Amino acid sequence: MSLQRIHIQTPLGPMLIAASEQALAGVWFEAQQHMPDYSTWDIARDHLVLQHAALEIERYFNGQTLVFSTPRMAAWGTDFQKEVWETLMTIPYGQTVTYGEIAKRLNRPNAVRAVGGAVGRNPWSLIAPCHRVVGAKGGLTGYAGGLERKIALLKLEGAIR
Repeated sequence: MSLQRIHIQTPLGPMLIAASEQALAGVWFEAQQHMPDYSTWDIARDHLVLQHAALEIERYFNGQTLVFSTPRMAAWGTDFQKEVWETLMTIPYGQTVTYGEIAKRLNRPNAVRAVGGAVGRNPWSLIAPCHRVVGAKGGLTGYAGGLERKIALLKLEGAIR
């Protein structure tokens, strides 16, 4: 499958957005952990999916987009990772859940570490809001894009002060 990409600037640094012809493949802060090798992806020109995603991300940072509507393509990952990523999509704007709560929602209460690993490899930063997942006592732990970005995103959403 051929993917195309664009790079955009955000208040928290540059982001990479990739898509097929029909749907979003991923969104990452540049140089974050678990970044894909995008060297073979073409730089897009006039790509409607990428333009829509970029506009939604811009609106998110301006407090105007609370839920993303850009269509996402099926992710490349294990079945478990895909379940975790879909669960991320259910976390409302401005709210947080724990890794343990996600494990319970998936009927795998002992899979907290596995949930953490899957959350860290989420291919749709911001869109599937992995920044809204916190430690057992609300601690701000882990974020592939960097803990300072996680804090900034949660502050932007009003989830923390």
